[in-house]
Amino acid sequence: MSEADSQNRDHVGLTDLFASRRYFKKFQRITDYLARVSAVMQGAGELNRDEVEILTGYIQGLTYTFRALSMKYLLTGRDAGHATVAMTMDTEESGFPVFNELLIMANDAQQAERHLENMPGPGALKKQMVEQIISEREIPTRLQFALSQRLYYEELSRGYLFWAQNDPQIIWLEGLDDRRKYLVHWAVYDSQVNLPTIYLMEVEDDGRTPLARDQRRWPECQAHLMGQALGGLKLLTIAKGFDEAFDDLHPKRLRRLHLGPMYSHTYTRQSGPLRDVLAEARAPEGQDWALAWTDEVLESERVKEERAGWFGTVEREVFALDPFSGRGVDTGATRTERSIILPERPYQVLAERNPPGFASVTKYVVNPGGRVLRY
Repeated sequence: MSEADSQNRDHVGLTDLFASRRYFKKFQRITDYLARVSAVMQGAGELNRDEVEILTGYIQGLTYTFRALSMKYLLTGRDAGHATVAMTMDTEESGFPVFNELLIMANDAQQAERHLENMPGPGALKKQMVEQIISEREIPTRLQFALSQRLYYEELSRGYLFWAQNDPQIIWLEGLDDRRKYLVHWAVYDSQVNLPTIYLMEVEDDGRTPLARDQRRWPECQAHLMGQALGGLKLLTIAKGFDEAFDDLHPKRLRRLHLGPMYSHTYTRQSGPLRDVLAEARAPEGQDWALAWTDEVLESERVKEERAGWFGTVEREVFALDPFSGRGVDTGATRTERSIILPERPYQVLAERNPPGFASVTKYVVNPGGRVLRY
């Protein structure tokens, strides 16, 4: 079987109306819990205030993205006089929408205002629906579809969504004169695994012009970081590449958060212990899921000087790698921590089964009241 055939088999369209709506409702809950988990991590000292604020912004963007897609596919499976419209999701790797869905959404966003100008407003469409129901005694499916697309483009026009590429932004932390410290963050929707990935980098700047106002270095820095935002690259590769590309920018800490995969006995076909846990839990609708969360961190251990040109020297970072069992060479990180977020019933089954490899995984458990507990 070719790679394309295998990918097509792993990518499935949500063609059932109720399954599609349950899917989006599930992710609405999950993104809400993600924000609460970040608050719990801050309380445990694993995220600082700036990181929580950044992470919350990206999670909110994901919420808006799923809300927009839910409007676009609101009439999935209904005959609205057009080709069958169904969102494609990755059932094997991630449980999230496929990368192409976000590319199409970004293209639609560029043309949202033009679409809205040529479409009747919500009030006019609802009035036509009522008239059709009363006069023709039939369900106004085509008008419902038109309204769903109107709401989709309205959501896109508001902005602040999580896009396929979310360009780097910069936050000043400290220092004003010879050396300034910034927190740079950016995010992508990884096309290889169909997962949102968030990057945060603490960088020291000893250039003449502050990086945030440097019209030459900042665009170059943004382009370089987006070009290296690939999940297949190790943090060590990304950080060393940045360190060598900019002599007056020094990456002191690089962090990467992978949000997902999402496991669901109803929607996905992933293999492994979590699939068995969800199958045994037989949780009711809305509680049949688990979301993995991987946090990679690379930190600078010390600085060394290298010659630059005939008489100059530049600082280069020496990064600390995971010292346990030589794993740092394999992971390219100082440490890697894995977590899962899941409702109470699947957690109870997970605790009872206690599968190998899960003892070191942090569990964030959501109770029926929405409170997040850490185990």
